[in-house]
Amino acid sequence: MDTLIMVGQLLLGLSILVGLHELGHLLTAKMFGMRVEKFSIGFPPKIAGFQWGETEYSIGAIPLGGFVKISGMVDESMDTEQLSTEPQPWEFRSKPAWQRLIVMLGGIIVNVITGIIIFVILVYNNGETYFSRDQIIENGIVAYEYGESIGFQTGDKILDVNGQPYQSLNELSSGSVLLSENGYYTVDRNGKQVKIEIPRGFINSFNSEEAFAKFVSIRFPFEILDVAPGEAAETAGLEEGDKILAVNGQQVYYFDELQSALADLKTQEAQLLIESDGVRDTVRVPVSAEGTIGIAANPLIEPVKRQFGFAEALSKGTERAFGVVIINAKALGKMFTGEVSAKNVSGPIGMAKIYGNSWDWGKFWSITGLISMILAFMNLLPIPALDGGHVMFLLYEMVSGRAPSDKFLENAQKVGMVILLVLMVFAIGNDILKIFTGG
Repeated sequence: MDTLIMVGQLLLGLSILVGLHELGHLLTAKMFGMRVEKFSIGFPPKIAGFQWGETEYSIGAIPLGGFVKISGMVDESMDTEQLSTEPQPWEFRSKPAWQRLIVMLGGIIVNVITGIIIFVILVYNNGETYFSRDQIIENGIVAYEYGESIGFQTGDKILDVNGQPYQSLNELSSGSVLLSENGYYTVDRNGKQVKIEIPRGFINSFNSEEAFAKFVSIRFPFEILDVAPGEAAETAGLEEGDKILAVNGQQVYYFDELQSALADLKTQEAQLLIESDGVRDTVRVPVSAEGTIGIAANPLIEPVKRQFGFAEALSKGTERAFGVVIINAKALGKMFTGEVSAKNVSGPIGMAKIYGNSWDWGKFWSITGLISMILAFMNLLPIPALDGGHVMFLLYEMVSGRAPSDKFLENAQKVGMVILLVLMVFAIGNDILKIFTGG
């Protein structure tokens, strides 16, 4: 069932984005009087379809893309038979270069607009919820595996990033921070300022959603939220709302301090100082081999919650949408220098895993908006067979006044198709490798 949910979300998200992308091409082509022969979501073989006017609308069995077949255009169909005849007024090749350019940008523009709309609506409806810089400076952080590997210590208070104040905990592991040149954090450690540099290629550690939980989090004071039935804490009489003040005489204020103290007492008995309804008492609780006693913690600090008006949401959502493009452009550039590993490239399996195995509409639309902006960026790359390849040749024609020959465009299309096929095989291979290696 988990796999079906992941696949279902991926197929729905891609179908929406591919359909809108191809619709952008179709509408701009028809706007300039071009004949659109086919509109397909998914690649052949065709599952279902219908004819409406001059255009056949269909759904393909391979849901990894789609296409629009415009008369008189050299595209991925490699149907060049019509190019041997005289150009007709309704054909792509008969239209001015600026009209053809708009048609080729139509899908990209629609994906950008879709991404912006999704992010604006999410910001407007949900606002922001985060732990702030002030809360982190007041309480400090808990450093986990990845944080400790670059020099963080639990209790550090992060003052700034790259010499600039930050707003929220999430920014500390954002793509813009991890991809920054000569990036660093400044922390207050027991009253002394310490500079922690971000190692080259550190972003490669964050290759899954679970990886972010291995970096840092905020320290928080706590009380007992829940007691597991039949576990040691319930047997000892601990209840919801109780506060644990000390373990074996060692004061604990933050939850990570309790975890650390219990980890040192695995399979032993811990003496806990408890405060319940203002009354203090001492109880003895056996500690499991995992260093637990069967409680869940309720953090006693509340995250900051902000709501935005429509104008603010429009600005914030647009900023987030284009932020995705900027981060991906930086990552692609650093991939060529070797700083970002090509192993981070994901195919359909990786995309499905990002959606997750539970159906959360907020998360679904957030990821779909993200993918919409990435699709726009990737399609703009100057690779033949992508929209960006067509744009590149059209710009050359507009600047030089000479159009590349049909034969050249046909051969370029073949090269582009090979490049895309290799990239797809590589991405799927990465997905499969991650499954077997647990990445």
